Amino acid sequence: MIREERTMRARAATALASALVLLGSFATTAPAADNGDNNRKLDTSSGLTPDMNDPRIAGDPDYGVCRGTDPICYHNWVANRDNRVLIYSRTAGPRHANINPALATGLNPPLSATQNVAQRAIIQWMAEVGVEVNWTEDVNTLSGQLGPGQDNYKAVIFLSPTRDTLWKHGTAISPTSAVNTSTNAHLDAAKTALRQFMRSGGGFVGIHNAFGTEYNWPYYEGLLGNANYYNHGANQDGTVKVVAKDPSTAGLPETWPFRDEWYNLRPFPTKVKFLLTVDSSQLTLSNDHPGHGKFHPVAWCQYYDGGRVWVTTLGHDAQAFVDGSSFPGQAQFKKLMVQAILSAMGNTEFCTPDHRQR
Repeated sequence: MIREERTMRARAATALASALVLLGSFATTAPAADNGDNNRKLDTSSGLTPDMNDPRIAGDPDYGVCRGTDPICYHNWVANRDNRVLIYSRTAGPRHANINPALATGLNPPLSATQNVAQRAIIQWMAEVGVEVNWTEDVNTLSGQLGPGQDNYKAVIFLSPTRDTLWKHGTAISPTSAVNTSTNAHLDAAKTALRQFMRSGGGFVGIHNAFGTEYNWPYYEGLLGNANYYNHGANQDGTVKVVAKDPSTAGLPETWPFRDEWYNLRPFPTKVKFLLTVDSSQLTLSNDHPGHGKFHPVAWCQYYDGGRVWVTTLGHDAQAFVDGSSFPGQAQFKKLMVQAILSAMGNTEFCTPDHRQR
């Protein structure tokens, strides 16, 4: 009996030792934990990396989806989409002058020959590279165009929409629309359509006041890269800096002038590939946000819930969309936007893993 007990103890000790060795091997071979900031690969000696302990930045929720710069988060479920994009510029609040006036309902309503500057520019710019563009400000049309089973578009472009732009305003108080379920009332059908479009491998491009939209929908905040609009200072000149090599920034100079409102962000974007920054320490700031100093991102990309996302806070001024204008950095902005849209469409590589400092 004593001999058997000794044998059992010896076997247990051997098993424990083996387990400890195995655990040790895991500890030495397992990948480092994701700290939510893939961009620490940027040249840290430059000082151009966000301080993730800064209370203005803290917080990195996952929003319940696969997100980040790893293409493992991409779903190529619809590989035969038409070579076309859809511009959505509906405003349910303040409206930027570059997209004025508001458009009629339906798909491809008439555009003003002298206004709707930003819409007409993107239509022209993409036609120059062989991409068809449709446009709408009708939330019902958006739902139908992006809904499940559709393969109409490679990407949707949110061009300075505002507030609850994906909600069917008015129907919530209409008994015939909101109560009578035979009308197939779905007050947030556009939200569902956008989410399913992303989940099936669609592309999303957010321009300027795409950051002033759907404030209280966490899924959309995640789509923006765990980021959102807080406020902005005066419309003023600044210097854009390219901080990563990417198909969307290819051929751009390392720095170029631009004029914008320079949005301050809260939350601060995480798990994204930062592409462009502005040194906000050289700008006149608003009185209730400290700015983001030398690392103030103005464009980034990520994979999100199966789709591709490319966003920028730039694009406030109509003249930025007018070819040949004297607006600072207009040619660079056009090149950036065309390349960004092609990338989000999947026509070129997207959000490549090269994070080297330019």
